[in-house]
Amino acid sequence: MTTDRYLPVGSRVVLCVEVLVSRRRTRASRIRSLLALVLGTALTVPLLAAAPAPTAGQYTVTALRFTVRAGGRTCAIDADLYRPEGVDGAHPAPAVLATNGFGGSKADGSTDAIGRAFAARGYVGLVYSGLGFGRSGCLISLDDPRVDGEAASRLVDFLAGTRAADDGTKADFVTRDGTGDPRVGMIGASYGGAVQLATASVDHRVDALVPLITWNDLVYSLDPNNAAGAPAVPGAFKWQWTNGFYLIGEGQPLTAPNLDPSRVNSLRCLHFVSRACETIRSLNSGSYPADRTKRILAYARGVSPVSYLGKVKAPTLLVQGQADSLFNLNEATATYRTLTAQGTEARMIWQAWGHSGGSTNPAAGELDLAQGNLETSYVGRRVLAWFDRHLLRRPVDTGPAFAYFRNWITDPARTYATAAHVPALTETLYLSGDGTLVDSRAKVARGSRSYTNWPTPTSHSESSLAGQLGVPDPPPYDTKGTYLAWTTSPLTGPVDVVGAPQATLRVTSPDAERVQGSRDAADKLVLFAKLYDVAPDGTQTLVRRLVAPVRVPDVTQRFTVSLPGIVHRYEAGHRLRFVVAASDDAYIGNRGTKRVTISSTPEDTGALRLPVVR
Repeated sequence: MTTDRYLPVGSRVVLCVEVLVSRRRTRASRIRSLLALVLGTALTVPLLAAAPAPTAGQYTVTALRFTVRAGGRTCAIDADLYRPEGVDGAHPAPAVLATNGFGGSKADGSTDAIGRAFAARGYVGLVYSGLGFGRSGCLISLDDPRVDGEAASRLVDFLAGTRAADDGTKADFVTRDGTGDPRVGMIGASYGGAVQLATASVDHRVDALVPLITWNDLVYSLDPNNAAGAPAVPGAFKWQWTNGFYLIGEGQPLTAPNLDPSRVNSLRCLHFVSRACETIRSLNSGSYPADRTKRILAYARGVSPVSYLGKVKAPTLLVQGQADSLFNLNEATATYRTLTAQGTEARMIWQAWGHSGGSTNPAAGELDLAQGNLETSYVGRRVLAWFDRHLLRRPVDTGPAFAYFRNWITDPARTYATAAHVPALTETLYLSGDGTLVDSRAKVARGSRSYTNWPTPTSHSESSLAGQLGVPDPPPYDTKGTYLAWTTSPLTGPVDVVGAPQATLRVTSPDAERVQGSRDAADKLVLFAKLYDVAPDGTQTLVRRLVAPVRVPDVTQRFTVSLPGIVHRYEAGHRLRFVVAASDDAYIGNRGTKRVTISSTPEDTGALRLPVVR
């Protein structure tokens, strides 16, 4: 693993309302604030600000409207066409197609910046408001390929010159690979990232994708169960993030007056498709009977890339954020592994910023498209090279298979390290009965320790929306008696963890065993695993404020927990602490009170495996 020098030629609803409420602000302004929040988290600051006018290349911008059929409905799409000066039928150029993050529109600085950035570099840009947002019609369909993907495919028809906008405008100036086949790439983040995969799954004319900070499986994203091998068992509902987005979608009339009638569903489900509302209500209920749960999980997974990646053939450059408790690094890793296993060309970059914040400082080598630093940032250069190769068809190197940002490096030329693959699990630590983490079974002390959950949450990892709203978020904490911790001795040298740690656990809980046969999954034991960094002075930091919720499938069996991926250096003198907690206030957890005991002997103990990079 080396420093990369690659330089290619050519980036519960209650809390939401409580945080926003102020007697000096109108209801509409509060919703607009939350809208800005989630759109901002879709691109988390770097694309949110208005970009300065690009210095290279002039272009014109033309507003267009398209009436398309998608998912059995007729939808209006509001778009802007960016046409570089000198591009015409005799001098065509490849196109870049993009849309907004959840709650945004084509007019957002975050989305508009994409059109301007690539038009200034000679690409034809087509930037549009996603279905259900801005001035585009139809219901919010969660990037369903049968709806949002089909709608985007009709825009590819326009770029191919085979259909016109509603005013008769045609694009006869886009490079073509054949009749009706335009040379087109897609780029965008979060909601504007998943739609790329949805589009490519239904339209193989798309030549290149750059999805940033998006999801692989909405079941994992919104209701995660990190117990390996238990995908059919619902997890712990991520209620803060989910209800924030839901509030934005249902509050559309306050942010976009005079809605297109096609954007209104019913009084029970205003602006989403009905099954999306059903899913949110079921998750908020905290009750997961087998028959209903199977249905809601099937819907969420069915509209997610995990269900249709087998149809995606377009070369894909995945960019995921390390600071992201909504769509963590495991999401991109799952997509990357699926694509590469099926032979689809793919690369993956773990950048600093995500939905939860993180550095967007260009001086640190990070991409900030609003600043136009494509050529001077690592991710920007990788994006340009990706489009150079797959759209301009230049013989450029598109870079290594995997790259990751290291926030402990101060030289911007060295902040990104690269590798041929995501690091494997290389180091094993054992959970000793005395609360220590040891490197050998022989060092494990015999012992048992217990905790009991309270009726209300007693651990805090984050207020999911606090950072974007600019309100204080208390440091993470765990309440005595409601968690167990295991801690290493002070490290003799720095330890770099790059990837997703795994923990193997066996717990004893008579309270959970008594309801083991319940037909409602909500009765099963829930716990939360996480990693802290403990400084020499005792100050502890929850790495990226990330936790791994687990609804234990069978409390009588050993189980494995996959923690969210991280990129973190434990400095010399620091200690690594592994915690199993009873609750977390960003999630809906245990029903009822359950005492949990974890025992250790040298012959039978839990283990923590880490992907350590030397």
